[in-house]
Amino acid sequence: MAACLAVMAAGAVLGAPDTARAASTATVPGSVSPAVPAATLVGAAPSSQAMTVQVWLAPDLAGAEAFADAVATPGNAEYRHYLAPSAYTARFAPTAARAEAVASWLTAKGLKAVHVDGGRDYVSATGPVSAVQSAFQVRIGRYRAKDAAGGGAEFQSNDREVSVPAALAPDVLGVTGLGDGSAARRGTAQSAPTAPTAPNSSNSPNSSNSPKPATCSRSWAQHVHGFHPAYRGLTKASLPICGYSAAQLRAAYGATWTATGKGQTVALTEETSPTAMFQTLTDYAKSNHLPLPKRSQFRQVTAGSACASPTRARDAADGPAVDDEAEMDSEAVYAMAPGADQLMVVGQGCDEDQALLDAALAVLNGKGGRPRASLVSNSWQIPLGEVPAKTVHAIDVRAAAEGVGMYFASGDTTGLTVTDSDPYAVAVGGTTVGLGPAGNRVFETGWSDDYGYLDGGKWTDVGISGGGGGTSGVYRQPAYQKGVVPPSMARVRVGKQTVTGRAVPDIAADADPDTGMLTGYIDTVSHGKPGPYHTMPNAGTSLACPLIAGLVADAQQGREPFGFINPLLYRLAGTRALHDVLPIRPSAPQQDRSAWIAADGAGTSPGIDVFDAQDPAQTQQVTAKGYDTMTGVGTPNGPAFLTALRRAPR
Repeated sequence: MAACLAVMAAGAVLGAPDTARAASTATVPGSVSPAVPAATLVGAAPSSQAMTVQVWLAPDLAGAEAFADAVATPGNAEYRHYLAPSAYTARFAPTAARAEAVASWLTAKGLKAVHVDGGRDYVSATGPVSAVQSAFQVRIGRYRAKDAAGGGAEFQSNDREVSVPAALAPDVLGVTGLGDGSAARRGTAQSAPTAPTAPNSSNSPNSSNSPKPATCSRSWAQHVHGFHPAYRGLTKASLPICGYSAAQLRAAYGATWTATGKGQTVALTEETSPTAMFQTLTDYAKSNHLPLPKRSQFRQVTAGSACASPTRARDAADGPAVDDEAEMDSEAVYAMAPGADQLMVVGQGCDEDQALLDAALAVLNGKGGRPRASLVSNSWQIPLGEVPAKTVHAIDVRAAAEGVGMYFASGDTTGLTVTDSDPYAVAVGGTTVGLGPAGNRVFETGWSDDYGYLDGGKWTDVGISGGGGGTSGVYRQPAYQKGVVPPSMARVRVGKQTVTGRAVPDIAADADPDTGMLTGYIDTVSHGKPGPYHTMPNAGTSLACPLIAGLVADAQQGREPFGFINPLLYRLAGTRALHDVLPIRPSAPQQDRSAWIAADGAGTSPGIDVFDAQDPAQTQQVTAKGYDTMTGVGTPNGPAFLTALRRAPR
């Protein structure tokens, strides 16, 4: 689960390393995660197990941040005067000598295949667990974190902060690769909701009252279901969407046929490789009446090294029956920007976090003297503490300086992540959007659903699910948010102090599984050959993120890269360029306030999602007029959004 996690829960700490910490070593700032609640030590990692670690090098972050701010801020003399990858490395990366000092230390500790990456972002090295433990003065074990159901995934982690020689500590941001990233998936895709199985349910398969298969709606409120008793004052609700088509989502957010993203490249960073992605994209285009993609429009590359770990192989086998995360990312971009090129970068490695970071760096380190894309859609999240925050920060600052927009999904759980809270990331939040038969917006509100299920004539409230967001206690409020984010949403307690922090998200789009997109995928059948094209509804901020990236690619058509757009985006707050996402009023029709989740006939109970649920006991996030921590400054408002991005003052 955690690449640099210090598991300090009861019973989770192994004994002290064989080598005591010497006065000549120092712990690395930012390399420790919060303790994992209820984590249990299962056993030690095999001492001979091979590991690959990355020691992240400290660039001139202050200088790089100042440069990134200058090139991203409209009106600045340096606005959009970006650096090539090699120029960024020469100007802001640590010197070759400093990188070599770290490499020499790793070699001296018995690690092999020591390598400084092309941008001098980190030094990687491989060796057995025993050598890694000795080098960083930690113990590496296997842990199990219990979930709400009493189970829990097994993961690998170090037991304490990592240590490096004191002389090298100023050059090190943190260390990744000590975990295996196997405890939780990073993708944020959410399939259509399923009601829980309730004990002694009257809807069991053996009951004479077994319901018919669940139905759904092609447009909002096409089908409405009445029920009794009332739940939170409601007695009827719409059936969820079967999956919006590309035409419906294009109409909702104003994609045009004069701007299709032609000449732009959107990179998609992924953790798994899809089956026959170009054929899938072609089938998606056919079924959605879009122009067929050209072969030159889609490329797939890998980053990092493949992992032969049996743990990762087992995790993959235990994964969901259908994983169309990468397919949805590609299809969402194509729906908004069918003329844009796509570069899918699949990260590899035993540490899932590092694999995804490698995928992002592969875009920024470039090819032919330029970044490989000007927009990167990252539909994944890394929970707070799993990697040193400064490693993600260094990547995002490099991206901004090179003119690459880094778009990160805000995640599908309330609160913040390492990836969305960085001030140089464009954090994309989620909405619930009801679209009429003509693609007209019936309503759009923050994705925050209170779910309850009905059993034996009684309702049980399960709680709230929705998109991520909140206020960071790590990063102070960036200049672009001043005067836009209300003080009530910008203030957060850090220890005994109240500080003004970076608020998340920045912008939003459709993400609720009740109002998701109809996605397509191709399974591998016998002899490794692709099977037929299948469809299923899917959503999450994994959908919202590529939708926004695709729209920005449209706006960029025929223009220089916009790069990091937040300084511009916040100038558009309150203008026609953005649709202000508001709370659902109590006076709104009942069918626009909730979705009925029918029982599936396999022992589940029916349920209901009540939209825009606000409950401070579960989440501090709110949907409100103006900026809010559910949807940021709002959602794209058609051609006005594209035009406003293009007309940015120089």
